[in-house]
Formats: sequence, C-alpha cells, structure tokens
Amino acid sequence: MILFPAVDLYEGRAVRLLKGDYARMTVYESDPLRAALRFRDAGAEWIHLVDLEGARDGTTPNFDAVLRLKRESGLSAEIGGGIRRMETVEKYLSAGLDRVILGTAALENEAFLREALARYGEKIAVGVDILDGEAAVRGWREKSGVDAFAFCEKLEKMGLSTLISTDISRDGAMRGANRALYKKLQERFSMKIVASGGVSSLEDIKALSSLGLYGAIVGKALYTGDVDLKEAIEVTK
Repeated sequence: MILFPAVDLYEGRAVRLLKGDYARMTVYESDPLRAALRFRDAGAEWIHLVDLEGARDGTTPNFDAVLRLKRESGLSAEIGGGIRRMETVEKYLSAGLDRVILGTAALENEAFLREALARYGEKIAVGVDILDGEAAVRGWREKSGVDAFAFCEKLEKMGLSTLISTDISRDGAMRGANRALYKKLQERFSMKIVASGGVSSLEDIKALSSLGLYGAIVGKALYTGDVDLKEAIEVTK
C-alpha cells in the first residue's frame, strides 16, 4: 500500500481543516516545502496536494506553490481542489504533476469527466467525499443528494482507475479511519482505492494495508507526530 502524505494549501501555507470546515483551520507550516522534504527524507515516494481555496472557489491560487513542491521535492505528486475545467487539468499535467483529482466536476459535469478520462486515462483520479452516505461537493460544504456508492459504480463503468474516498466525518478529527467503509469499497470495486480521512495511527495504517488497498492518505497525524512516516511506510511493505 502506498502512503500519500498530504499537504493542504491555503494562501501558500500547509494547513489542516477539521471535517472540511474552513473556520476550523490550523496552520502547520508557513513554508510547505519543509513538510514535503521531511516526507521525502522519511521515504515517501508520493505527495498528495490539495488547493483548499481552489476546492472552495474553483480557481488555482496555489498553482505556484504546487509547482514548487513538485519540482523541489522530486516526489511524484497528485493534486486536487477546484479542478473543474479541461484547461486546469492541462495546466497541471503539462506542468509536470503526475495525477489530477476531480471532485465536484466529476459529479456535476459528466461530459468533462468522460473527456478527461479519454484524454488522460490513469492520470485522472476522482475523489468521492462521503457525508451521511452522500457524495459531497464544493469543498465538502454541500451534500449532492447522490448516493456515494451508486456514484462509485458509475465511475467504475466509465473506466476510472483510481478512486480516492474521504469520510468527511473523520477528516482531521483523529478518530481513526472508517475501516468498514474501505473494506466495503475494496470488496465491491476493482478500481484502485485510496483511503482518506481520519488515518491517525499505525494501527489504522496496518488495518488499511491488510485490506489490500492501493493507498492511504495521511495528513494531520503526520503534523502532530501521532504517526511517524518512516515507521508507517515500513508497516505497509
């Protein structure tokens, strides 16, 4: 299982939100490159980047910070947050990002999703963020009314290869990953499943790895010291 250390960007800084709430934000690094280099030195091969302002507004205000992190860390990088137009997909991929993550647009604009998958294949992932069983949109602020599992089934039929699923109720709360959710996803779908939200201990990581998941995103626990990344990578081998 691949571990994806997360850097969530807001105004160029590395921050974490509690359950996606922009009013409950903690700044962990004024220069996120310091975090990225720590992750690289601990043995990470990938980094998971999120433009939080982009997720909220559909823009790319942290584009320069994203590029700097990718180039100066040397890590493979995926980026999500506000990617709702083909021009934005092209902007990130042509700049050297390895994978882009579609969220709101994947749910609301099927033509865009189909075009992105047709043109870029495995370089496209979709984030299905779950709140009370529904897929959430617009930086987790709204429920869509769409059943999350029905949406995942549709994505698989469309040929999606990588699915990132976040249990919003657990994200940033240090309550542990929703193992039952990821077990269900892994058993039901053939896509590469990435767990996100609430991954807060080595036990979580061991449990998720034992499910055979493709990956897990670890965020707040790395910044608080609850998870040692080097040790965590070892337990996934």
